[in-house]
Amino acid sequence: MLLNACFRWVAPPWDGVLQKYVPRTAQGPLELIHQGFADQITIYIAILVAAHAYQYFERLPKTEMDKHDFQRALAASELQALKMQLHPHFLFDTLHGISTLIDTDRASAKALVIKLSGLLRYPLEHGSSDLIPLADELKFIREYLELEKMRLGPRISVAWSIDPKMQRTLVPQLILQAPAENAVRHGIACFREGGWVEIASRRHGNRVDLCIRNSMGGKRTAGMGVGLKNTRARLRYLYADEASFTFSESEDPTATATIVLPALSSDSKGSADPPLLVETIEGNHARVDRGR
Repeated sequence: MLLNACFRWVAPPWDGVLQKYVPRTAQGPLELIHQGFADQITIYIAILVAAHAYQYFERLPKTEMDKHDFQRALAASELQALKMQLHPHFLFDTLHGISTLIDTDRASAKALVIKLSGLLRYPLEHGSSDLIPLADELKFIREYLELEKMRLGPRISVAWSIDPKMQRTLVPQLILQAPAENAVRHGIACFREGGWVEIASRRHGNRVDLCIRNSMGGKRTAGMGVGLKNTRARLRYLYADEASFTFSESEDPTATATIVLPALSSDSKGSADPPLLVETIEGNHARVDRGR
């Protein structure tokens, strides 16, 4: 305001009526400030508001980016916590099954420990990767079910119906382990006559369906266990609303766990897709059918 008043005092004033500059008066800068105080305050407030608005919009993108990075880091840490929760849950349940064989069948218990040690190396191969090819995930589930078959013997039969075009489809690591374990533990192991479990995969456009069905021999407790809740939470963190997990029971009695994912494929190149593989493992023999 003082600088503006000094400029007005030094420079010749402009007369709007005469449309020309007129001689300076004897007024000093302070008198000029007093005369145009209201105008000066208005200009000052306008400049202040404009400066704050500029600073706000200048900082807004950085604030939004920091917020996005924070949310992403938080989701990654929670996702890692869920994966760390899944590993000991699977390990403890498997060790409990091995402990039941130590007194009755030590040879089988020893073979189970060796099989388990190889199985536990699987998560280490992919490290902290969230998404892996479906072929690798199915390999782990196959070895896991073979381990359960060593424990249950002819009481368990496994059927596979896998779309060969989905071998390189990316899925969350260990996403099928919890539903498969739930099928064996609550649908087959608790029933003296055993039962069956079926693993299937299909692709419908931009959607991938992974389905695990199993017979239900015993009465299942209401609600979802830790493993199934973990599966649903991991899908929410990885895909938000683009993925879903459902679990249902029918009067057959049959339980069905269905995972729906967006179709994402890896860039790896391989040979031509093999024919559709449908494999059934029953007791001590296996039957493999190949066809389109």
